[in-house]
Amino acid sequence: MTDTPESRSPVRGIRLGLALPQYGALADPAAVARFATAAEDLGFGSLWVGDRILTPREPSDLYPGGGTPEHPYPKEFETFADPFTTLATAAAVTRTARLGMSALTGPVYSPVLLARALTSLDLASGGRLDVGLGLGWLREEYFATGVPWEGRGKRLEDVLDALEALWTGDPVAHEGPQWRIAPSTVGLRTAQHPRPPVLLGGFSPPALARIGRRADGWLAGWMPRQYLAGLWSVALEAAEKAGRDPGALRRVLRINPRAGTGVETVTDVPACLDVAREEGIAEVLVDLHYVAKDVDHALELAAELIA
Repeated sequence: MTDTPESRSPVRGIRLGLALPQYGALADPAAVARFATAAEDLGFGSLWVGDRILTPREPSDLYPGGGTPEHPYPKEFETFADPFTTLATAAAVTRTARLGMSALTGPVYSPVLLARALTSLDLASGGRLDVGLGLGWLREEYFATGVPWEGRGKRLEDVLDALEALWTGDPVAHEGPQWRIAPSTVGLRTAQHPRPPVLLGGFSPPALARIGRRADGWLAGWMPRQYLAGLWSVALEAAEKAGRDPGALRRVLRINPRAGTGVETVTDVPACLDVAREEGIAEVLVDLHYVAKDVDHALELAAELIA
């Protein structure tokens, strides 16, 4: 059978994914293996991690998902496990589920070190990695990692160029505005050829244009469907202008059940899946961190969701 999102899906035309326990009350690295195994056994077709580097007491930026001056970001963000360790643990105990990031803050990473980690993950999982990158939203994370906030979009472009060179070049060489990689031999190659799929996040026209020009798909968030469709049209148009096949682009829709968002509990998710189907979206990621009390409760909710 051809390996497609639909062929791995337990939910009528949609591959349903689940966020691994990584932050807030679910931040328990020792429970990741048990959770990943149970999620795959339940029928989830993909498992995901996020990226949060620090939570300043007085941040310069409010969380775009509903931050206020009194609560600039969800309290759950204050406890956040490493995404690479979490995904590597899941890779070791699963066999079929895709493994992805939604999303790493791409510009704060050295592409040489990032490529080494991602290549190792793809090999460890037998070629099941989806690389997810974005710009993030919190400038203090940039400052803390020694990376300038200004020019972050161009820096992400340079990360993508360097990753492409590291994954496909022989010998590897890259000369960009941020990094210079001298001609080098890199013997470690990904299981997926020529490289793992690269998905990009973002909710602005420039971000969607970048996706259309050079990514394999969009890491979308739940939003009114007119915005979903409108932003997606930007990516499709950019792909066509770049001489790429718009129909080959993927969309992974992230849904975070959370009080006050209109998607309060897992019982509200099926209606979202109906919208996804109508919009032609074949992959959905559900994040239970805001509604689960602990890892066991998250697994109970996951079983309820898949049913």
